[in-house]
Amino acid sequence: MLIAQITDLHVRPKGAVVHHMVPTAPYLRRALEAIEALEPRPDLILATGDLTDRGKPKEYRRLRKLLAHSSIPVFVVTGNHDDRGPLRAAFADHPYLPQHGPLQWTVDVGPLRVIGLDTVRKRHPGGELDPERLLWLAERLEEAPARPTLIAMHHPPFAIGVGPVDAHGFRGVDALAALIASHPQVARIVCGHVHRAVTVAFAGTAASTAPSTAPQLVLDRAGALYRLRLEAAGFALHRWTGSRITSEVCYLDVRGAPARAQLWGA
Repeated sequence: MLIAQITDLHVRPKGAVVHHMVPTAPYLRRALEAIEALEPRPDLILATGDLTDRGKPKEYRRLRKLLAHSSIPVFVVTGNHDDRGPLRAAFADHPYLPQHGPLQWTVDVGPLRVIGLDTVRKRHPGGELDPERLLWLAERLEEAPARPTLIAMHHPPFAIGVGPVDAHGFRGVDALAALIASHPQVARIVCGHVHRAVTVAFAGTAASTAPSTAPQLVLDRAGALYRLRLEAAGFALHRWTGSRITSEVCYLDVRGAPARAQLWGA
C-alpha cells in the first residue's frame, strides 16, 4: 500500500504568482508527472491543504484542471489558505467530503483507514481542533480500533523551531495528543503548512510534514521573518509494509525526476 502526499500547492489563476515568485502550477504539474511515473504507482494521493493561495473559485477550477491529469485518485484536506465553501463546491464529485460543517472524512483503502482532519482556525493561520472536531475523531477511531490508521491534516501538531511559524500555534493540541496516545492503531500523522520536511515522535506514533510543491520555507531559526525561496518541488511517499508505515521524501531534480532525499520509519 503506497500513498503519495502533496501539500501547499498554492494554485493561483493563470498568470498570477505567489509571493512575487514564479507561478506555482508548473511545480505542481511536475510533481504530479513524477508521481504518475513511479513504479510501483501509488494507490492514492493525499493533498494536505493550502490547495489554492486565496481560496477563490477560479483557483479551484484551475486546480481541478491540473489534477485531472492524474490517473491516481486524489483526496483533499483543507488548509488555512483554502475556503471551505468554494473547495466543497469544486470537489462536489468527491463523495467522501461532507456537505456541511468541517471538511473531515474517512476512507478505507486496502488495509488502511485514512482520516482527513480539518484543522482550520477561522481567520487565523494557526491550527485548531475544537471539542466538536476532536469528538468526531474519537468516534472514527473507536469505529475501527484494530485497523491501522493514517491521519492527514494541514497543520502539524508540533513546533519546528522557526519562530514566525511556531507562533501561529495549534489550539487543542494537548487533547489531540491524549486522544492519539489512547489509540495505538494510529500509525502515522501526515501534515503540511510549513513548506519543509520535518518529522517528530508524537503521542506514541510519528508525525511528519512534507515539502511544498511550491516555494519552500527558509529555515532561518534565528530570524524574525517568515521567508520563502524557490527550490525544486517535493512530495512524500508513505508505504504500509504490513506492520508499520515508512515515509520517504522525494525532491524533483532539474529534469523533473524524483530524487529521494530522506527516509524514516515508525
